[in-house]
Amino acid sequence: MSLAPVEELFTVFNETAMIMQEELACTYLEALAETGENLFQERILQKDELSEVTVKRLKKSYDSLNLHTYSKENIRKSFQLAILKGMNEIVQPNHQMTPDAVGMLVGYLVDKFVKEETFRLLDPAVGTGNLLTTVINHQQKKNVEAIGLDIDDILIKLSYVNANLQQHPIQFFNQDSLEPLFIEEADVVVSDLPVGYYPNDVRASEYEMKADSGHTYAHHLFIEQSMRHVKAGGYLFFIVPNGLFESEQASKLHTYIQENANIQGLLQLPRSLFKNEKAAKSIFILQKKGEGVKPPKQVLLVNLPSLSNTAEMEKILRKIDGWHKENK
Repeated sequence: MSLAPVEELFTVFNETAMIMQEELACTYLEALAETGENLFQERILQKDELSEVTVKRLKKSYDSLNLHTYSKENIRKSFQLAILKGMNEIVQPNHQMTPDAVGMLVGYLVDKFVKEETFRLLDPAVGTGNLLTTVINHQQKKNVEAIGLDIDDILIKLSYVNANLQQHPIQFFNQDSLEPLFIEEADVVVSDLPVGYYPNDVRASEYEMKADSGHTYAHHLFIEQSMRHVKAGGYLFFIVPNGLFESEQASKLHTYIQENANIQGLLQLPRSLFKNEKAAKSIFILQKKGEGVKPPKQVLLVNLPSLSNTAEMEKILRKIDGWHKENK
């Protein structure tokens, strides 16, 4: 019985990563990045560090695949499965991946809101590149140039390999995204915002949303940094905690958004996606103010049903469609 494409790819990613993890004495995620790079380059880049037997085993595994016969989405999903396996071994709070269904929904919304056939897309907290490449894969006949930033060197390497395997032209920067950025302005921002306090008070003091005392929320600073690097009239799609406007620093966020953006929508994600109520999130859609940029007649407010409930989801998508026609 032949395996489904995602399973077939995952098997090769997983088996070859495990072989290299053992021989190179590294983590599974590091080995996965190495094996992904080998597949993309169509050669074994670590030959000098591996035994002859291992090189033969890897070659046999790689030769069983022809990457060009797989869709970008199948490559993304299988690579994501392997990353999830690796993350389960070393659970760190900043290594959480955006659920697939949420990424697809953000991709659908970007496609709905953004009418330009060519646009620049920025993710300032790109992680493994899963959200960014999901969004790109869901753009209908559009040409997307993308930029991804992350402070974690392992995650950015996985991002880079992920993009190469899917043949997406993405520029990656391994840096603290809240430091000054030397990038071109984006038309659109997407980001699953890192939640928590930002430890660098000196850097935070250069932001309008800096806390009056103590550390500032990183997710607030990411919103401000994104707003600085998106064009006037550009859209921003953030995955945010549901309690975004309930914290002790919320008044600064409220004032900043009022002055700089128009709120387009807030879509509350189903609770079933999250381990507990405190972890629940929403998709927050903003448009940067600028000449000729008008706020919507009304903000799109949606409580999403379970994403596997097809009939209810179709109703919601029709509601989004109707709202869109009325407000554009």
